[in-house]
Formats: sequence, structure tokens, C-alpha cells
Amino acid sequence: MPDSVPAGVADRGKFQDPDFTADGSRRATVALRRLETLWINTGTLCNLACRNCYIESSPRNDRLAYIRAGEVAAYLDEIAQTGAGTRVIGFTGGEPFMNPAFMAMLADTLGRGFETLTLTNAMRPMMKHREALLALRARHGRRLRVRVSLDHYTKALHETERGERSWAPALAGLSWLDENGFAPEIAGRTCWGEDEVDARAGYARLFGTLGLTCNADDPVALTLFPEMDEGAIVPEISTSCWAALGKSPADIMCSSSRMVVKRRGAAKPVVVACTLLPYDPRFELGGTLSEAAGPVPLNHVHCARFCVLGGGACGGA
Repeated sequence: MPDSVPAGVADRGKFQDPDFTADGSRRATVALRRLETLWINTGTLCNLACRNCYIESSPRNDRLAYIRAGEVAAYLDEIAQTGAGTRVIGFTGGEPFMNPAFMAMLADTLGRGFETLTLTNAMRPMMKHREALLALRARHGRRLRVRVSLDHYTKALHETERGERSWAPALAGLSWLDENGFAPEIAGRTCWGEDEVDARAGYARLFGTLGLTCNADDPVALTLFPEMDEGAIVPEISTSCWAALGKSPADIMCSSSRMVVKRRGAAKPVVVACTLLPYDPRFELGGTLSEAAGPVPLNHVHCARFCVLGGGACGGA
């Protein structure tokens, strides 16, 4: 252990001190280069209770409350007023289509000229809004993006994660989006013990069977996310790791994005560092986008495992 270990750091363990790793090295931080993508968490209520949901969404979890259209509009106003240059507004949950105000905020965002990316399971909550979605698609075209969670290309493994009777409705919603020109993107997972080449080949077979236009070899059309586990044993990321790993802080998603959340019982929303850390108070950056523009210490296991070592990013832009 280096002689420069600050007093008290060594006995606190990993991912504790915002400035130093447990061995006393200077912790890596990521500066916000430009707010290319602003994520809006619409609330954690969901029609499913997945086995390993990073945000613990379920039909009963309302730790993040339904955000209101006016609250979202205030952040869009701030983007315009500050000239932030944000291109994409991403909507995640929970299941966004369960928020009663979601279609209004989606229409407002598209009407202001943003590209939108909505993360959905494509099941009944989405399908209830078919006519409104078709109208927005006709008006705004490909600026209305939809990414469907399909955890594996087989029913058995998808339903291992999402529960029985989740496969057929997801495929029906996915097919409806494709047939109606939405060019849906897919989000899969890499927790099944197969390499990426085999996974993409499996998805390609499924897309062919369904007659979908999605290209399984396109990393945007099919995003395969590394798994997240807060109990995983992973190394911390120090400033010296960038050169050793051949990576740059600019590669990490908190260099280009933030997420707005509204906590249950809170009067107003707040801005957090990224989509992966909605509950950890260490990553709450302020009430406005300007307040949230500071650097982010990589002081969480997700920072190391998912983002730096796993190469994961939610990828709005």
C-alpha cells in the first residue's frame, strides 16, 4: 500500500472515500463534457417484477414517484435557456407508459425538436397508447425512438428474468412497433454465459423468425448490457487506470448524461449522476442541470463493473 494513503482511508474499505480508493490512490472522476442526453425517470412502478432489476421496479415500488409533465418541461426550458446543446431526452422507469402524464411529456419533448428514446417492455401499458404513438410517429418520424427490453432471444431465459407469460406480449408489442415503422431497438443482457457473437447470432435468428428489420450486428439496434451486482468484487478505478485500460473519462456515460428523478414524498425532482444510481445520495447532484454539471467521482461498484470495465452505457446519444 502506498505511503501516501490519507488518514482513515485504508480502514474504510472500497468505494467509500470520494477522493481516494482504499489503497490511497487518487480516485478517477468524470467531468461532464456536454449534456448530450438527459434521462427522465418517469417513476419506478412497473407492470413486471423482474428478478434482477437494477432499479427494483415492480407493481408496488414507488420509491421514485411519477414525475409530472410540468416538471419535465422545466428541465427542457433550462436546456433552452442555458444552450446546453442536449440532443436526446431519454425516458426510463419503471415502465414509462404507466405514468399517466407520459404521453403529454413525450409529445412536448418531441414538439420542442428533441430526439426521444423510451425504454419499455412493450407490453400492455404501451399498447394502450397505440393510436397516440402512431400520431406522434407520423408527426415526428425517427426522432421518436423506442427501445424494447428483451433479455434473451429464447422464451425460457427471458421469462427466467421477467416472469411467466412475459414473452408473448413483449414479442407482440415489438412486432407492432416494427410493422408500424418505429424501427424499434432492443436491449438484451449478457448474464447467460455466452459470448457476444453467439448472442447476436441468436437474436438474429429470432428477428428473422419474426420478420423484424432490426440488425442484430448493430450495437445501437441491439444493445447487450453487462450485468450489475452491487455485491460483486471488482477493483476500484484510480486515475492511473485510464492509461492502463486504454480508456478515457470521455468514454463513460456520466461525461455526457444525467438523470432526473422524483423521490416519493419530495416536493421537487432532483438530478442524479446517471441511470444506474437513482437511490444513492452520494450521486445526487442538485435540483437543476446547472447544479449537476460538476465532475462525478467513480465511487460505486457499478461505476467500475458496468461502465469502465464492462463498457456499458445506456446510450441515448
